[in-house]
Amino acid sequence: MELDEKKYLYLLLILPFLVLLFLYNLYWKRKKQREFGDLELVKRLSPEKSIFKSILKFSILLLAFACLVIALVNPKIGTKSETVKREGIDIVFAVDVSKSMLCEDVAPSRLEKSKQIVSQIINQLGSDRIGIIAYAGSAFPVLPITTDYSVAKMFLQSMNPGMVSSQGTSLDDAIKLSSNFFDKGDKTKKLLIMISDGEDHSEGAESAAEEANKMDLKIITIGVGTEKGGPIPLKENGVVSSFKRDNNNDVVVTKLNSESLLAIAKATKGKYINGSNTKEVIESIKSALDNIEKTEFETQQFTDFNSQFQWFLGMAFGLLFLDVFLLDKKTKWVRKMNLFNEEK
Repeated sequence: MELDEKKYLYLLLILPFLVLLFLYNLYWKRKKQREFGDLELVKRLSPEKSIFKSILKFSILLLAFACLVIALVNPKIGTKSETVKREGIDIVFAVDVSKSMLCEDVAPSRLEKSKQIVSQIINQLGSDRIGIIAYAGSAFPVLPITTDYSVAKMFLQSMNPGMVSSQGTSLDDAIKLSSNFFDKGDKTKKLLIMISDGEDHSEGAESAAEEANKMDLKIITIGVGTEKGGPIPLKENGVVSSFKRDNNNDVVVTKLNSESLLAIAKATKGKYINGSNTKEVIESIKSALDNIEKTEFETQQFTDFNSQFQWFLGMAFGLLFLDVFLLDKKTKWVRKMNLFNEEK
């Protein structure tokens, strides 16, 4: 069983307060009766009044309220399962999280722009499996191959330069780690989408791409940034306090290096895309995905959960309907039970 809207469970905390309020009301009534006169005399003036019926009516109202809350929560119960065959490809997103990606020559920044692009690409996917890695001076696995897109987006939004201890940009490490994400014996088509400003502080990116090509791994590179470039802001509490400087105390200007990204894409017969226009990037990626043969890679059991709120809603209205016709007067069987010593 799963609960659709768990937040409404907090409404059940109202029940203890209602009970306390009811008990206080009984105490207040008893106190006023004592002030009015002798309790036995007061009871004789209203012989049909039943304390038990009052408590019963209140209990029914509490139960009706609880049923309404459970109806709002909408519990679901699995009733059947079915086998679903899925077709797609394996995609790994390699996102550059080096400090140069904090440059704001594209709004809101290169890194945030990269996250937006990846998120939009994920929205266009159907049943493909995806994984995510982060890289700067070294590469770091963020999310293994999965079909859970919502989890992928959650991890994507948490990516930042602090994830990787060594700074710089090592494109070859990103390619090598991405290659290890895939099952080499799996015949599913493989695609690596690299998002970076192309500033490569390592050597061997092209040779790593050539090795990837031998694994039948196609690489699409997306360049984020401008050729004019810009400084790297250093922020404190979200406010720019200064800009990154080199050993000569000059402000570092980082620029888009599309040549390195283009060379990597060519090595695997992939393509290079300029990431300045998100819409054009999505269209290019969609076109590339349409030209890749899909493979049946997974058969998964899905449980179909049916909502059960209607039962609790019906119970709530049934109890409220019963409460309307339940009078405070004593009935014969209640009088015989004498639960609260009402008859002496």
